[in-house]
Amino acid sequence: MPSFTPNSLASLLQSAVSTRSSLLGRAAHAHIIRTLQPPHPSFLSNHLVNMYSKLDLPSSAQLVLHLTPSPSVVTWTALIAGLVHNRHFASALLHFANMRRHSVRPNDFTFPCAFKASGLLRLPVVGKQVHALAVKAGQICDVFVGCSAFDMYCKTGLRDDAGKVFDEMPERNLATWNAYISNAVLDGRPVSAVNKFIEFVRAGGEPNSITFCAFLNACSDTSALELGRQLHGFVMQCGFGEDVSVLNGLVDFYGKCRDVGSAKMVFDRIGEANHVSWCSMVAAYVQNYEEEKACELFLRARREGVEPTDFMVSSVLSACSGLAWLEQGRSVHALAVKACVDGNVFVGSALVDMYGKCGSIEDAECAFDAMPSRNLISWNAMVGGYTHQGHADMALALFEEMSAGSHEVKPNYVTLVCVLSACSRAGAVQKGMQIFDLMKQRYGVEPGAEHYACVVDLLGRAGMVECAYEFITKMPIHPTISIWGALLGACKMYRKPELGKIAAHKLFELDPKDSGNHVVLSNLLAATGRWEEATLVRKEMKDVGIKKGAGYSWIAVKNAVHIFQAKDTSHEMNSEIQAMLTYLRRKMQEAGYVPDTNFALFDLEEEEKVSEVWYHSEKIALAFGLISIPSGLPIRINKNLRICGDCHGAIKFISGIVDREIIVRDNNRFHRFRDGHCSCRDYW
Repeated sequence: MPSFTPNSLASLLQSAVSTRSSLLGRAAHAHIIRTLQPPHPSFLSNHLVNMYSKLDLPSSAQLVLHLTPSPSVVTWTALIAGLVHNRHFASALLHFANMRRHSVRPNDFTFPCAFKASGLLRLPVVGKQVHALAVKAGQICDVFVGCSAFDMYCKTGLRDDAGKVFDEMPERNLATWNAYISNAVLDGRPVSAVNKFIEFVRAGGEPNSITFCAFLNACSDTSALELGRQLHGFVMQCGFGEDVSVLNGLVDFYGKCRDVGSAKMVFDRIGEANHVSWCSMVAAYVQNYEEEKACELFLRARREGVEPTDFMVSSVLSACSGLAWLEQGRSVHALAVKACVDGNVFVGSALVDMYGKCGSIEDAECAFDAMPSRNLISWNAMVGGYTHQGHADMALALFEEMSAGSHEVKPNYVTLVCVLSACSRAGAVQKGMQIFDLMKQRYGVEPGAEHYACVVDLLGRAGMVECAYEFITKMPIHPTISIWGALLGACKMYRKPELGKIAAHKLFELDPKDSGNHVVLSNLLAATGRWEEATLVRKEMKDVGIKKGAGYSWIAVKNAVHIFQAKDTSHEMNSEIQAMLTYLRRKMQEAGYVPDTNFALFDLEEEEKVSEVWYHSEKIALAFGLISIPSGLPIRINKNLRICGDCHGAIKFISGIVDREIIVRDNNRFHRFRDGHCSCRDYW
């Protein structure tokens, strides 16, 4: 290596840091040892400590510091700053204390590092001690030190102390205002963040991209669409209309405020979209239940060479979950493995959730078991997967494992909704009521509307419909749509028209435009032979302009989705479908199957009723699946409405006759038919 001056060697060490090259840094260090006589210039020692600590080589950095005669505050600060940069916060505070023992006084660069370490370790006592040292050293009036102290108090939850520090600061720069606004949002005080932003602007402050993004997050948290739109105009006025980070924030804001059209408009105007832009738009589609568009945008991003990130992959997996699109979900899984993000806890949780919601519980279990680490979302996804697919015993066993084992995972609101739902679907009334009664005492969760709805469903499904109604009348909260809906469903199952009418009329008051409640009441009345009342309900629907959504089923075969409605004869393979239906009907009659004509829901002759229920959309989709999908492979059908009793019974028969596994996902749960049985145990 040619000879270098100390200054040029210092430049090499800086280059090693900027290029993240420990090889270059060590070579420069070796050259210093070979060519320069000790003691080395102090500024070179400072550069060496900075290089090693920033490149996450703390042992080497500490060794250089210890070999430096009389290290200065700059040397110590270089070590502490590097440790904080690489998230070795406890070690940073330890060396801060060592520096004090060596009688070296911290400066305006050391204190911010110590405050940051204290804040991120959530150590308010240590933070207060550092604050006292800063006051004693006369450094607290420095704008950067004061801002760091304020941020530390926010991070440690000492809101009052943070406010005092902010109010007492003699000078506030942009970073200080940004810290206040950002921390107010993170602390769940979006209104305070908005007010402080307005105060900042009125005081003549000039926001930057960080300020705008923090304000947009505050608007998102409060669903303040109009306020966010005003900021959008202000952003354009301030000349940030081309700033990618601000535009990404706007895409995220509009998506969370359910204005996906504006989100798409902003996205299309981004000159050079980065991976955050694509992720934000995919997430906006998913949040607004436009899963198909989310998948299309993801595929477009891949065509344009955008590398998949953990956030993008988890978002598109959520889209696959919503569509029950197992094949696409598996493709995304393969892409996650290729991109080395499958080990990420959020991607792993999304995989568990996707497989669970797509009806492949075995794959969900594999994804769950393969996760290197799990969080509460991972456990909830697995418990929810078992619940939705009728494996209530497995859901309850996993719940016991997570809550009583050594996993240090505390069940939350969502966990208990899944568990109570599992109890409901398993008919485990005693277990469900025990969990509900101990929610607050054992798990620290206040029962919410969803938990009460699960209990009503639990009692109703077990045939205790009157008890369910009595439970509703004694609830401390106002009954919601889901609570009355659970009661109405139980009334339909157990033919309780009088209670059903009470529940239905409550639902009409709460959600007058929902056709489903009218249809369920009409079906209940028809199933109990009260045809005149059923007809009257249908007439009332028509009079007030409520239209029943069409029922349809769909099935994916060879990368194409085939959609069917009741009595559908429009498919190009209709003749083969009809032949298969005829064959199945004959085989089922030979096996002793009797159609449940209560689900015809029209005042028809018995023979006409049999014909009516036979041509429901899920049966037509199943016939097509039997024709098109090779034997040995499961047939997966999706339906937008709840499967009727006759179709449920028929598909059970068919699974045994044709010796196939048939999975039906309706709008309520999964039904896994095999050998004449269903995973729901005829309890749905």
